[in-house]
Amino acid sequence: MVEKIALLTDSACDLPKELIEQFCIKVLPLSVIYPDKIYQDRVNIQPQEVYDRMPDEIPTTSMPTPREISTILEEIRDQGFTHVLAVHLSSGLSGTYEAVRMVAKDFEDMVIKVVDTRTLSIATGWMALEAARDIAAGLSFQTIIENIQQLQSRINIYYVLETLEYLRRGGRIGAVAAMLGQFLHLKPIISVNTEGKYFTYCKARGRQKSIEKLAEIVETAVQKGPIKLAVMHGGARDEFQRLLERLQQLPNIKELIASDISPALGVHTGPSLLGVCVVEQN
Repeated sequence: MVEKIALLTDSACDLPKELIEQFCIKVLPLSVIYPDKIYQDRVNIQPQEVYDRMPDEIPTTSMPTPREISTILEEIRDQGFTHVLAVHLSSGLSGTYEAVRMVAKDFEDMVIKVVDTRTLSIATGWMALEAARDIAAGLSFQTIIENIQQLQSRINIYYVLETLEYLRRGGRIGAVAAMLGQFLHLKPIISVNTEGKYFTYCKARGRQKSIEKLAEIVETAVQKGPIKLAVMHGGARDEFQRLLERLQQLPNIKELIASDISPALGVHTGPSLLGVCVVEQN
């Protein structure tokens, strides 16, 4: 059987629009919910709009509905695809993976593999992008699945926040940890563990030292061998530009993506986020 493979991801992948369009990646938008209106992530609301409304207005978020998932899978089927690789943000942070997996059972006439990336943001995006490149190269469905599983262990994401308050409000960390961090001016570098949940990778005292630590993580990585790199921000454009200019000068960077973080994720981090994602190369 000839395999016609579609790639599906969600809007929390944070891939730049031009890459999504270049590789015809299908995107399920998450929802950003204000009292007066529900927005579709990156469709009718953009990251800066969410940050501009903080801290006076802090929306909630929700994963795609079963109806939305079913609609996009129907569109994929109607376009003649026989296989779907669905690459989604961590099941430890969102119900999106599980929701897609459940709805996919209703589409018995397509082969659908739903991948829990156990990470988020551009780390999920890198996995989706490499899978899209494999599809474009004509690799088999099974080979693409194997490649994405091998890639998973080579991707790490790190980011710093201005405040832990938004993670606390979203139930991602405890109130004590948030209060202690503010009191001591400690800025944790947050990462995602193998279970796909947030953990504190390390701590720095003050904003500048935390940004310095982010840069050092990348500088250490390139000393070990070639990497692919993403640098991202949420409402911190000036600091982002300075960090990007610094990291662009490093050797051993085979590809670099600069991106902003989706509104659905930005709700839980607040403004002034800076992050890096390192993909170790074989």
